[in-house]
Amino acid sequence: MRHRQAIALAAVALVGLTGCEGPDPDNLETYYDDPVPATSTAPPPSPTPGAPVSPAKAAPVTPSPVVPDAGRLAEQALLSDADVAGEGVQPGSAAASGCLADGPSAGSRTATWRYSTGSVLSHRVVVFPDRSAARAVAENECAGKTVSVPVQPGVEVQQARCDGKTCTVLLAKGRLVSELTVSASTEARAVNAAKRLLPAMTAKLAAQP
Repeated sequence: MRHRQAIALAAVALVGLTGCEGPDPDNLETYYDDPVPATSTAPPPSPTPGAPVSPAKAAPVTPSPVVPDAGRLAEQALLSDADVAGEGVQPGSAAASGCLADGPSAGSRTATWRYSTGSVLSHRVVVFPDRSAARAVAENECAGKTVSVPVQPGVEVQQARCDGKTCTVLLAKGRLVSELTVSASTEARAVNAAKRLLPAMTAKLAAQP
């Protein structure tokens, strides 16, 4: 009987010692891993698709070139009172007859001045919207003889003719023709007046598109 009690006590003591032992420091399986943070990284939200871009908005639209009004072009290339002030003339109403045939589709502007001697100075600018000015001058026929005047830079075609005491100079550039007509007491006076005004005519043409 005492022998059995001794065995039982020994067994209880063994069980108690086994339960009180801590984890074996040399046994890696007895250690827990470090705690994992509870926060989780959520995937970034996908961008919200925008409204579809129409082709008209996606590609810039190039505006069509603006064609200036024919009358405005002619007005800008026309000699002014200031341009002819050195001639000692006054604005007049009777225009000296030019020789350029402008045609039904052309637009034009004309200015006229009078000398104290009674001579007449007339300037006309013609715009050809459907053909080049150089062609219009080349196909035009002016009466009289050809006279020599300084060649003007930047013009495409230049003509100078005198019919008696009336002389006409034509300058063509782009779609504009600048026509100066002088009716004087002599041919020489008419030619000299045209020569003096040629630089102003050329500068007006050069300033136009």
